[in-house]
Amino acid sequence: MSAQDKARAWIRPDIQALSAYHVPPAGGRIKLDAMENPWPWPEEMKAAWLERLRGVDVNRYPDPRALALAEQLRQTMGVPGDMDLLLGNGSDEIIQMLALALRGEGRSILSVEPGFVMYRMIALWCGMDYVGVPLQAEDFSLDMPALRQALEEHRPALVFLACPNNPTGNLFAEADILEVLEKAPGLVVVDEAYAPFTDHSFLPRLGQHDNLLVMRTVSKLGLAGLRLGLLAGPSAWLEEIDKLRMPYNINVLTQESARFALEHHQVLDEQTAQIRSERTRMLAALAALPGFHVWPSEANFLLARIPERAAALFDHLLDNGVLVKKLHGSHPLLEDCLRFTIGKPEENARLLQLLRAFAAHG
Repeated sequence: MSAQDKARAWIRPDIQALSAYHVPPAGGRIKLDAMENPWPWPEEMKAAWLERLRGVDVNRYPDPRALALAEQLRQTMGVPGDMDLLLGNGSDEIIQMLALALRGEGRSILSVEPGFVMYRMIALWCGMDYVGVPLQAEDFSLDMPALRQALEEHRPALVFLACPNNPTGNLFAEADILEVLEKAPGLVVVDEAYAPFTDHSFLPRLGQHDNLLVMRTVSKLGLAGLRLGLLAGPSAWLEEIDKLRMPYNINVLTQESARFALEHHQVLDEQTAQIRSERTRMLAALAALPGFHVWPSEANFLLARIPERAAALFDHLLDNGVLVKKLHGSHPLLEDCLRFTIGKPEENARLLQLLRAFAAHG
């Protein structure tokens, strides 16, 4: 029997039916596809960070609970003092821990679409059903009649609502999220990965609803390479979910580097402010292009529809050294859509130059 035949015989059929999550290489292009903070740290801050790492003993296991880092995250992000924290190797690991903790015969995960693809993928990896409720086509708001019906019909164990949402960039109405919290039979996780780019948060509401948890990441702050996510909420939930956390899941370099970065959070805050300013400028510039429809965003990216020309525009940008995210073909509501991460001013200027040239020849 060949290795291929052996694998087919033993690997779960539902896993074989999946496609792996694909991340295209940038290949030296301007990288505006992955919602990263485009600015590196100032040189003097890098030097201080490297000096700090000289004192880290990589021959020893890290603090298994990362308590010093957790306390720093609590203070920086304003987590209520009576709430617990659970850290993960990126938010992906936290989503997986949640799915494993709540999985069971006939149980499902529910989210909205288009949304973060990992909710669906991790649900399937963990052997849970996944229910995707389409958003409203015109503005990507929650379709509350459809959500009410799905909550009643499927009784999901776990609901994910990303707010702001990826890839659409919009906030969901607070009243609608509160209704989901009221009607959901199980746990509701509000994913605030893009919290640095909006002034709205459900963190202050933790403890007011017995089924609410809030998930965050430091990736969008400018620490994507560290792979660090956090889950905040009542200890009654987090103590159980923590049982599924791999030992030493936050390595010593991530713990020390994240602590150092948060001690210099004013640098990250200044970069975030620049991204917000550039987002405003780019929104106006994209909206002025003929044939472009762009949606307002509370994240660090903009979603645009270019009817019948999105695929050609993607190739045009790629050929000219700019990588953006092609969403055309990924979901019916994203037909003819591209997503542009907000970059440095010079990167955004190059993007606009190429977009204007493309529009002019349309």
